[in-house]
Amino acid sequence: MTPALINLAAGEKSQAVTDWAARAGWVVGLLLFIALVYWLMREGWKWRGTLQGDLPELPTAPETPAEPRLTMTGRYHGSTTAGQWLDRIVARGLGTRSRAELTLTDRGVTVVRPGAQDFFIPADRLRGARLDKGIAGKVLTEGGLLVITWAHGDREIDSGFRSDTAAEHPAWVEALTQLHHMNHNTEGAR
Repeated sequence: MTPALINLAAGEKSQAVTDWAARAGWVVGLLLFIALVYWLMREGWKWRGTLQGDLPELPTAPETPAEPRLTMTGRYHGSTTAGQWLDRIVARGLGTRSRAELTLTDRGVTVVRPGAQDFFIPADRLRGARLDKGIAGKVLTEGGLLVITWAHGDREIDSGFRSDTAAEHPAWVEALTQLHHMNHNTEGAR
């Protein structure tokens, strides 16, 4: 090696930082910007809940349990206005993602959510079930989401669930569809 290259290699590798105040200002500014964005998102969530304030209280499971037809453990991914997979419903805790345990009986579907509000979908309010790939900010593979459509108040709601064992989904769709048709035919006969 030549002496010039040795001197160049032995020299300082980078410029010394001399303006700590400017760097600290940028870091503080970035942190304030992130806090502002988080606060705006939180306010938007609360505003959406206020707009959906007319949603009635969620039904609770009957006191006396019925014989379970199916059970499932997995995740609750949220609820939307039926047919509008991006119109998330956040009122009454329906916007909170959580673990979930579902139990299907002849009376309906009981949804137990640790750390979030449990709810019950009465059999007479079921409108259908299907396999889908997404709901309100959660996109999965085709058929990776069990979507239950049900009526609550004057709204129809799609609620999305993903089982820990995705092979359970088709059995749930079939059982929920049968229960809906059984209740629909019973109501029509009255």
